[in-house]
Amino acid sequence: MLETRASAKTGEAATLCAPPRRQFFMTLRDIGMWVRSARADAALAQHVAGHDVPYAFEKLYLADPDPYGAVDPRYRYQARKYEMLLSFLPARPYRHMLELGCGIGALCRALAPYAETVTGVDIAAAAVQHATDLSRIHSNVAFALADVRTFDAAGRQYDLIVIADVLYYALPLDDRPALEAIALRVAACLAPGGLVMLADHYFFGLDTASRRTRAIHDVFRQASMLHQRAEHRRCFYLATLLEQA
Repeated sequence: MLETRASAKTGEAATLCAPPRRQFFMTLRDIGMWVRSARADAALAQHVAGHDVPYAFEKLYLADPDPYGAVDPRYRYQARKYEMLLSFLPARPYRHMLELGCGIGALCRALAPYAETVTGVDIAAAAVQHATDLSRIHSNVAFALADVRTFDAAGRQYDLIVIADVLYYALPLDDRPALEAIALRVAACLAPGGLVMLADHYFFGLDTASRRTRAIHDVFRQASMLHQRAEHRRCFYLATLLEQA
């Protein structure tokens, strides 16, 4: 059953869940997560040399079932990020949710209490298998092997589609037509009034990755079938919420 929270202020729209308590968004231990992520990206770059993206991610997840520390209990940052992303979503009925590039399914499991079904897809079979193993107690969560560039919704319409930290891995920086095609494909899979949430690395536009994030989000904002509902800048990521036009 969908859980919602009442607005704390008069006139403020209710959101799916309350934001996490005000405290440091990370601890000194989280430095280990950033080091781990950097090593994962370096390994991914080595794997992709001479191979395609699916091969590279499969090798990455076979070597380490949680290469980015998404479910490592030593780290606070990712769990708090997921809580914050949920707090950006409006409180409303959600039948079907989809996460593209779900990895080992941590965000899918966080979304599970708020939808009838949550589907996670990933390009790496090893990630899909590990996500399935970790999600057995969530009867409404399922995973499938698919590529964000070519996924087929098989006629299902989604009330929410989440794409977090995926697109800058999937496409070359200058391939705007392919990114526009993904945006249109995603929009076409939405139920009437459906939402898209993008969340990607962002350090106030000061580094190359941040500028790439801005370019990705701009393509979705400019898609004819979508319009921006909200934008949220937080420590190290940018979240954009879009609605079916």
